[in-house]
Amino acid sequence: MNLIHQIKEVLILSAMILALSACNKGASNTTGWKYNDAEYGGFQVVDKYEQDTPPGMVLVGGGTFTMGRVNEDTYAEWNNYPRRVTVNTFYMDQYEISNRDWKEYVYWVNLMYGKSVSEKCRPDSTVWREELAYNEPYLNYYFTHVAYDMYPVVGVSWEQATDYCVWRSDRVNERILKEEGVVDFPDFSEIYRDSTKATSDTIAKEKVFNTAKYLKSNEYNPDREKSSIKTEFGDVRKTNMSDGLLLPEYRLPTEAEWEFAAYGITSEEGMENYDAKRIFPWDGAQTRNPNKKARGKILANFARGRGDMMGVAGDLNDKATITAPVNSFWPNDVGLYNMAGNVNEWTMDVYRQTSTDEVQEYNPFRGNIYMAPVKDSLNKFELDSLGRLKYAVEYSKEDSMAAYAKLDVRNYNDGDARSSYNRDKWKEVVDPDIATKRLYDADEQTDPESLLTTKISNTSRVYKGGSWKDRSYWLSPATRRYMEQSKRANDIGFRCAMNRVGSDKGNNSKE
Repeated sequence: MNLIHQIKEVLILSAMILALSACNKGASNTTGWKYNDAEYGGFQVVDKYEQDTPPGMVLVGGGTFTMGRVNEDTYAEWNNYPRRVTVNTFYMDQYEISNRDWKEYVYWVNLMYGKSVSEKCRPDSTVWREELAYNEPYLNYYFTHVAYDMYPVVGVSWEQATDYCVWRSDRVNERILKEEGVVDFPDFSEIYRDSTKATSDTIAKEKVFNTAKYLKSNEYNPDREKSSIKTEFGDVRKTNMSDGLLLPEYRLPTEAEWEFAAYGITSEEGMENYDAKRIFPWDGAQTRNPNKKARGKILANFARGRGDMMGVAGDLNDKATITAPVNSFWPNDVGLYNMAGNVNEWTMDVYRQTSTDEVQEYNPFRGNIYMAPVKDSLNKFELDSLGRLKYAVEYSKEDSMAAYAKLDVRNYNDGDARSSYNRDKWKEVVDPDIATKRLYDADEQTDPESLLTTKISNTSRVYKGGSWKDRSYWLSPATRRYMEQSKRANDIGFRCAMNRVGSDKGNNSKE
């Protein structure tokens, strides 16, 4: 009898839970008030939101992997000890940013700001000019000629790549809001005419859409007739992140994300593990395709040996003297092309030799800079010269030294300064770059030229992947190199990444 009684109690309790769930459908679990109902106050809720795959991107499912060196440290850098880390799910461009993509960017900047600004966005074609080499055709035509449209853009600095990410974020979100009727595109013909009459600052601040500016300022008012965003009382309003329309910002991938995505690490369902760490973005130690249909074909665009950029005439190996189109060769297991070879790619991280020992186990990254929007004396958000929300470092002058002391500006010579003066003095300066320089300095008073004794600074950025002019060693995603963020090269490009918000499940359709 006791067992039957217990079963009855369970059944009754289950029925009560189901009934309560039915009553509270579309209502608050804490107050019982209905959502999205004007009679109940109109608090709006979006259910079952799933982030759509952004244009041109692939969902990279997160997980744990062993990041770092998998083969011999040929250059004896000692900068990449293997360590187990976890990377969150995120999105990454399927292809490297191409010349066509960059031309669209330059065209738009020219349309909105004029030639003086757009010229600063152009790639540096002189990266093709090298001593004792005839590369003038690439200097003249690589970016401008239609024949190279689908080749990866090169000659762009880390700083330019970061600006491109900001531009792309704003253009994608502007299109989304336009399609929802929340905002209107500016009259481009009017802008074109005005660009010859007004300053670029005037045009930018009045016409240019910026996501942060839209969310924080009063620059935009929704169209009462066209907007699909309304309160439950029927009044139009601006959208916000709670509506699920706006996408997170485009950005450069972190070093950990880039390496994880390059390997294309997945496990068989139910296994919860992967068998072995890869050397390249494909299985095995070879650089030729082992599959029957394409057996012997080169898997990436790289230099096979000294003076061998593409093989022998009549039987070319990678069929590319310099770069190749961004959709060349075979994608890795998550659908990404050219994660080895073609061009090296910028990552977001600041380079340090000691990062291996110091980064976090979850989403490792080095280079955090915390920024906050700037307000004027009237408590109104300020705009920069390009009409975007203006940002500054998120701490005041009074506490800046303490804040910089919290920043990790250490390098591989950390603790090796030759006097206690240097070990302490670097903490007393506001500028983090000067702090790093002083950390290495022997004595700036007696030898000013020795202030900087290393090429590594707070603006040295990691790039990875190997390129058309590199040996196979650099094709391993584990290898890492660095360059000053303002510098450019003919073998460095980039691709964008985006955070995945919400669940890790995702929708990986190519929309």
